[in-house]
Amino acid sequence: MTVVADVLPIDEALAQYDPVMGLEVHVELNTRSKMFCGCPTEFGAPPNTQTCPVCLGLPGALPVVNARAVESAIKIGLALNCEIAEWCRFARKNYFYPDMPKNFQTSQYDEPIAFNGWTEVVVDGETYRIEIERAHMEEDTGKSTHVGGATGRIHGASHSLVDYNRAGIPLIEIVTKTIEVPPAKAAAVAKAYVSMLRDLLLALDVSDVRMDQGSLRCDANVSLKPHGSSALGTRTETKNVNSFRSVERAITYEITRQAAILSTGGKIVQETRHWHEDTGITTSGREKSDAEDYRYFPEPDLVPVAPAREWVEEIRATLPEAPPVRRARLQTEWGFTDLEMRDVINGGALELIVKTVELGVDASAAKKWWLGELARAANESVKELGDLGVGPEEVAEVQKLVDEGALNDKLARQVFDGLVKGEGTPAEIIEARGLALVSDDSALSEAVDRAIAANPDVVEKVQSGKPAAAGALIGAVMKDMRGQADAAKVRELVNSKLGI
Repeated sequence: MTVVADVLPIDEALAQYDPVMGLEVHVELNTRSKMFCGCPTEFGAPPNTQTCPVCLGLPGALPVVNARAVESAIKIGLALNCEIAEWCRFARKNYFYPDMPKNFQTSQYDEPIAFNGWTEVVVDGETYRIEIERAHMEEDTGKSTHVGGATGRIHGASHSLVDYNRAGIPLIEIVTKTIEVPPAKAAAVAKAYVSMLRDLLLALDVSDVRMDQGSLRCDANVSLKPHGSSALGTRTETKNVNSFRSVERAITYEITRQAAILSTGGKIVQETRHWHEDTGITTSGREKSDAEDYRYFPEPDLVPVAPAREWVEEIRATLPEAPPVRRARLQTEWGFTDLEMRDVINGGALELIVKTVELGVDASAAKKWWLGELARAANESVKELGDLGVGPEEVAEVQKLVDEGALNDKLARQVFDGLVKGEGTPAEIIEARGLALVSDDSALSEAVDRAIAANPDVVEKVQSGKPAAAGALIGAVMKDMRGQADAAKVRELVNSKLGI
């Protein structure tokens, strides 16, 4: 059973301590082959079918650097305003896990390919600058599955299975410098940063950034220091957090947990911690190693990487718009106010709205659905918008039906409810739920006649010079037709029958 630590309410924690963060984001690249061999990288293949002597670390096997991975690393570095090394090399990072077939990870240590960068994120209308320490190349590990326990972790498991398909897949690790922002904004800034990175990496076309598949994951380092202190506290590292919401929740939890310990005179242990999505807490993993514990030394089987300056500039010329420039352009094109654009960004809906607009939907209509009905469903199910199972194509299809008069907004909301619940396509949901808008003139005319006959007092008001009173008749018809009447046609029929 997971033991829940004592925590201090977040307001009390932030009243005493300033959080300091450092974020390490691991990005699996979308290359067709692995970092140092020719094995394929498709997700979901049968276990241990995408391996070879190189990625299994067999004696005598020699690695070769993936040129496409180097190019992707340079793209990421340039997009984050980093300096690109004229010369860098790989190192061996020595530590043992069952899913490390070589018993070391080929990574970069003191000579990364990209360093000294920066980027910006916007939270609640305020811009925060995030300094980038480095973006370096490395290889991913395999994957262990622990069987027989209640939690899926090694503790309590009867045995473990190892799949080496993922071992050797190209990774870029993006490491920030310390992040100090207004205490109340810390977790939100972290969430916004990871969200911004995902959008940037998609635009660069270097990764599919599927957080649910582990191709984008965040390690969140958190420490606390008393107000006014310049000395950094002892940090913990919460590993492999794989959603934007979880980044925010994990950091918030660590702040409250560490504050509870410090406020009673305790000490923070420098360690890695596991994030539990179901309970919203972190638990201890292992004491955190320092750099010297990994016994880094240069990789003897790989030559240094020395990207030509001409090649770097060619890559720079292919970069898409910087995120702030793109956001400003989209805001102008869409006609959104600063507040509306802030809501779009904070809600994680920017790319979803972009794709919906590309399918021919008006930006305001796209925003209405993504930040309204779908955002509500995401909050209720504790999911990200992009994980609801509803995509821009479905939103565009529903809005097209609204534009054609086949649905009204009330019926469209029911269609979205069906989409979120997995009831099928919009057409299937409309048929199954009987949601088609009634536009048949004879049926509507009969409903209008019934409303007029049932409301003589309203008819008298309308005919005595108060046309606005006709709204009550329209409402009665809509109720009679269970909201499935074409309101515009109803109004026309009411006005015609009453001579207004």
